[in-house]
Amino acid sequence: MTILIPILGDQLSHDLASLQGVARVDAVLLMMEVAEETTYVRHHKAKIALIFSAMRHFAEELRAAGWAVDYVRLDDPANSGSFTGEIARAVERHRPNAIRTVEPGEWRVLTMIQGWAKRSGVPVELLIDDRFICGILEFQTWAQSRDDLVMEFFYREMRRKTGLLMTANGRPEGGQWNLDNENRVPPKRGLNYPEPMAFVPDAITREVMTLVAERFAGHFGRLESFSLPVTAAQARRALEHFVRTALPDFGTYQDAMVTGQDWLYHSWLSPALNLGLLTPIEVARAAADAYAAGHVPLNAAEGFIRQIIGWREYVRGYYWLEMPDVADANALAATRPLPGFYWTGETDMLCLAEAIRNTRDNAYAHHIQRLVVLGNFAMLAGVRPQEVADWFLVVYADAYEWVELPNVIGMSQHADGGRMATKPYASGGAYVDRMSDHCGRCRYDVKQKTGPDACPFNALYWDFLARHEGRFRRNRRMANMYGTWDRMKPEVREAYRASAEAFLDALEPAEAGWAR
Repeated sequence: MTILIPILGDQLSHDLASLQGVARVDAVLLMMEVAEETTYVRHHKAKIALIFSAMRHFAEELRAAGWAVDYVRLDDPANSGSFTGEIARAVERHRPNAIRTVEPGEWRVLTMIQGWAKRSGVPVELLIDDRFICGILEFQTWAQSRDDLVMEFFYREMRRKTGLLMTANGRPEGGQWNLDNENRVPPKRGLNYPEPMAFVPDAITREVMTLVAERFAGHFGRLESFSLPVTAAQARRALEHFVRTALPDFGTYQDAMVTGQDWLYHSWLSPALNLGLLTPIEVARAAADAYAAGHVPLNAAEGFIRQIIGWREYVRGYYWLEMPDVADANALAATRPLPGFYWTGETDMLCLAEAIRNTRDNAYAHHIQRLVVLGNFAMLAGVRPQEVADWFLVVYADAYEWVELPNVIGMSQHADGGRMATKPYASGGAYVDRMSDHCGRCRYDVKQKTGPDACPFNALYWDFLARHEGRFRRNRRMANMYGTWDRMKPEVREAYRASAEAFLDALEPAEAGWAR
């Protein structure tokens, strides 16, 4: 009996469900580098290099553990270019009695898998991905029991389920579930920002980098400084380094932005986590153990753990609950094309230029750059949410549709009509000014409200509220904003809208075909 076990590029875990309870002598593991996955959007060069290098390293580990691995490289002349095509070729080579695989992370891949049995004539067993803390059906059950999908309440359930930062009597450590109010401290001068652990590319990674540089030369992003972990052993070292050097200050300064400082106290573990080199529970436990040992304060441990077992698990559940319709959601009827500076970084708005430079150089930007700068600008400007989602999917090394799409469509663009967030995450220039040193270095003046020298975020914010007054005025969380708008003199409101219109009219759209 032969069982064909496909392992996808984000399933690089030795405890993967499809590998359990199977005799090595009966199994052939199939790993596939396929062109379709590199070009369904034009991924950042560093992202392609990361996935292929991690896959090749994982294949070597599997062989060393005694598994038979059939590995299809991108540069194999016979490569069909698609998962489905490679399954068909593997069935011809190995004549399996069954195909056994773990549920994929993305809807489009699931639709492919659902056609494998019919095309190949071989039965397909689809297993639950138990590396996540909350299963898809478990999330759906939770969602059906509620009138809303507020993440905070889901997060509390995950705290109870895992026992992380919980006392013996079932209460949250420190008496509060969420310490986010302690995690918005502006950066101080002279802080020592530790960089994530960097790994020198080995022979396998260098070979992949050469392949990517040649074959994907026209894709966005730099590759020269690639130093991400590509094995589980490296990822665990990176986790230990983060917990020791950066986690103690992560909570306090997690919303901060500093010109020229790409990482601050952030971990940059999400690429390894989303590949399967780390599991969410081991990452969260590392933070909880550091708190228990007295090495990090509670606000740091809680803020980090909330991102892992709260937000990350929540957006995955939301994705599978709402797909496929949510991918086309556009509740605010936004139609503007993506501005060209999202690719070039050529904008006088320093906060945007810095976030895009970091994105280009490192396939990275932290959550405030993504939400409050890049996402907020796109929403205020009325950019079509599908173009925003495509851009985010292209440019970040940790971007997979299951995690990227809900964050963009639901969180940053409010395009789902408030299904995920009870109000739009809209803000003017004041928050960027408070949480960064950008505004003091910017060509625009954040203190000016209107006119050609004023920070564009200021006029765009009020113009956004005016455009969508019919939708948001009755939102109780936005009553103060509309109260302020109502108190403005008519000529002030008109000046805001005129400034926004002049700025938006001057935006140059991105060239056609930038994403697909």
